[in-house]
Amino acid sequence: MPQPKNPLKRSGLAVVETHPIQYHAPIYRLVQERFGIPVTVVYGSDFSISGYTDPGFQAHFAWDTDLLSGYRAIFLSRVAQGGGRVAGEVTAWGLRKILKAVAPKAVLITGYSPRFHQVALAQILRTEFPLLFRGETTDHAHERGPLLNWLRDHTLRNFYRRCTKLLYIGQRSLRHFQRLGCPVEKLVFSPYGVDTTSFQCDEAGRASLRSLSRGELGVSETQKVLLFSGKLIYHKAPLLFLRALKLLPLELREQMVVVFMGSGPLQEQAANLAQTSPAVRTQFLGFKNQTELSHFYHAADLLILPSRHWETWGLVVNEALHHGLPCVVSESVGCAPDLVDPGVTGEIFKTDSEEDCARALLRALALVGRPEIREECRQKVSGYSIERAAEGIVLAYRMITGEPNLP
Repeated sequence: MPQPKNPLKRSGLAVVETHPIQYHAPIYRLVQERFGIPVTVVYGSDFSISGYTDPGFQAHFAWDTDLLSGYRAIFLSRVAQGGGRVAGEVTAWGLRKILKAVAPKAVLITGYSPRFHQVALAQILRTEFPLLFRGETTDHAHERGPLLNWLRDHTLRNFYRRCTKLLYIGQRSLRHFQRLGCPVEKLVFSPYGVDTTSFQCDEAGRASLRSLSRGELGVSETQKVLLFSGKLIYHKAPLLFLRALKLLPLELREQMVVVFMGSGPLQEQAANLAQTSPAVRTQFLGFKNQTELSHFYHAADLLILPSRHWETWGLVVNEALHHGLPCVVSESVGCAPDLVDPGVTGEIFKTDSEEDCARALLRALALVGRPEIREECRQKVSGYSIERAAEGIVLAYRMITGEPNLP
């Protein structure tokens, strides 16, 4: 009787991403270097490291941190050979062939939009590889009508049934999976976090950078710096924030300086609004890369993230808290239930409410300049780190493969 052919020997974890992402690549490096699991990341394009124009920031840049070392990277296309120059242009054609050659024990995918992920999922589901899903999946981020809600729920239930493990990034993500009936044994916590190796987060960093950075900004030690970090676009609500400041008493508003760290299509409108009476003092720094951020987080007294809908997480909150900086965020910010404890690590206000934003700012001023609050901020975010994210991925992988924990 003929013997069956030996199956292809499989090894490690394959990850599918549109492009190298500064918040994700360090996690994959940890999975391989610390936990000994070989990682291959299949990227649709290399635009984030070769340089690209971000439509939200309206700025051309390449990330200035190492996004490729510590794991194996394969590119389906490269910008130099005509590959996608932004996420919406990237295609996943050829992915299935690559995965068969890599022969992983499991495949991790990090979303189901844009189009790249949808095509990638169609190819992955045609293979026999176990599928892990870790993405920005919540129910609060978009407003939809009843029909679209039903269609979305129906589609996602079917998709989640085909996943071997579902990795939730925070409380709202967990509630989403639970609402759609995902069994508890499928769910593994792998939180959203940021790599802090390019930062100077601690009190020593604050002592060396704060006075220097505030001097460069022309800000006195008695003034309060309110930092907005991100794209100046509609759903981030920078104009709502400025209008909220105009509601504050004159004696408080005159002590405040708003620093916009970022750029985007609303920058000119924001500058004009700030100059309209009652005026708000502002500075626009433009886009800042990863290695520059600590200067401005330490210069600030509060981070403001006033987003409307579509803010599925808000990783600038993680960055700020690592620096001991309290955060004022809207209810629509995905990480609010996880990271912002009112009166401790910041304040939360009603989405799209200038009046409630102003009240939250007034409350948050009581947190400024207090070492114990800075320690609370750092402690709160410590459980939402890239180390904890990597541990979640490793746990899900080992639950699938049966591989033992390394000593």
